[in-house]
Amino acid sequence: MTSFDVLILGGGPAGYVCAIRCAQLGMQVAVVEREGLGGTCVLWGCIPAKSLLESAGLATKLGKAAEHGITIEGVTLDFGPAMKRSRSVSAQNAKGVEFLFKKHKVQWIRGTGVLEKGKKVTVTDAEGKKTTYEGRKAVVVATGSRVRGLPQVGLELDKTVVISSDEALVAESAPKRLAVVGAGAVGCEFADVFNAFGSEVHLVEVAPTILPLEDADCSAELARAFKKRKINVLTGSKITGAKVTAKGATLTVESGGAAHTLEVDRVLVAAGRAPNVEGIGLEAVGIAKSARGFVQVNAKFETSVPGYYAIGDVAGNQMLAHKGSREGHVLADLLGGQHAHPVNYQNIPSATYCHPEVASVGLTEAACKEQKLEYAVGKFPFSANGRARTSGETDGFVKIIRGKKHGEILGAHIVGAHATELIHELVVARENEYTVEEIDLAVHAHPTLSEAIGEAVLDSLGKMLHA
Repeated sequence: MTSFDVLILGGGPAGYVCAIRCAQLGMQVAVVEREGLGGTCVLWGCIPAKSLLESAGLATKLGKAAEHGITIEGVTLDFGPAMKRSRSVSAQNAKGVEFLFKKHKVQWIRGTGVLEKGKKVTVTDAEGKKTTYEGRKAVVVATGSRVRGLPQVGLELDKTVVISSDEALVAESAPKRLAVVGAGAVGCEFADVFNAFGSEVHLVEVAPTILPLEDADCSAELARAFKKRKINVLTGSKITGAKVTAKGATLTVESGGAAHTLEVDRVLVAAGRAPNVEGIGLEAVGIAKSARGFVQVNAKFETSVPGYYAIGDVAGNQMLAHKGSREGHVLADLLGGQHAHPVNYQNIPSATYCHPEVASVGLTEAACKEQKLEYAVGKFPFSANGRARTSGETDGFVKIIRGKKHGEILGAHIVGAHATELIHELVVARENEYTVEEIDLAVHAHPTLSEAIGEAVLDSLGKMLHA
């Protein structure tokens, strides 16, 4: 077949979810993907990185085994096997998507696609053969994003000394000395991983705090935890010099009014991502881009050219896998004539899987102040939570920001063990416009980490019980 109801360019979380849902609704669907299915998230991001973080967490826990009456001698740390395990987990997930395609009769067209006029895509396969396919109902652009270097400060990605998360995920060993440039979610996660496997880690961030998009209290708590683990955190930093050789790099960094010279074996650049908009035929078709370089879409994901849609990282807003998946699902419903609830971009949770984890949804306290909202804050430390004490994971807290007048949840922020799982109670609450009083009505089992959410809610009402 060369003609389908829906033709999707890109097999990442946005593209493959859209494809499966379209097929469920009775449409003939094909996905053009040159690499494995699952996109960056499955192949080079979320899944393999979280596998490494599980290994890092286990390595850290083993160091505390004696507290539990377990004596372990001769423990050695080897990044290589952990990396191979992460690649195996990644491959397993990619095969899972492939299985789902077969189950739902979604065709995978392997090759590099370029958009053409008339709702068409020309695909070049591995042998160089070109075939043109048609999307009768729609062509969906879901080409995702890619890592980027910092050539302006002398840190062009060379994949050997100056690396991205892609190269970090296939490294055979942990470098003795590592500089991580950029302390967003990716930077903090890899700083955590390599620190756990014995690297001397320097975390360099231009913003005043690490995780600069998170609530300031959360960023400060994570910075304290990192410093306790001997990670050198340099915030408010400016790289004034970078000398890269075949054996390593020397960075000159200004931070806190002082100059720092960092001699490292590798530099991991984690300073954001760029949308994959080059070379896919946008200009030839006449599809407009936004000022920031993303494909311009409306609330129904329609581009400036009828019949062409865009979802996921390439379409802007939060560059997160779960946001892209939701867009794919909603677009499929729209194409299938179903009622579709619009994507609520104000209620997309963020999650950072370092130790301790950080998760949030809604407004930060700084944003509440900026918007001149009347609010109250409730906070409960995990150090006062029974379940956290039993596991020895007492770092962090739950922070709830509620509207003073009506009790609506303006923002929720969690730092601590399993924060990325705990946040969803508050995501559901916000999506359904529950107040803090209604969360209080839900009885939280004891002893659980979730009790900290209930206590933070009580604190926002001025009646916390256990701290």
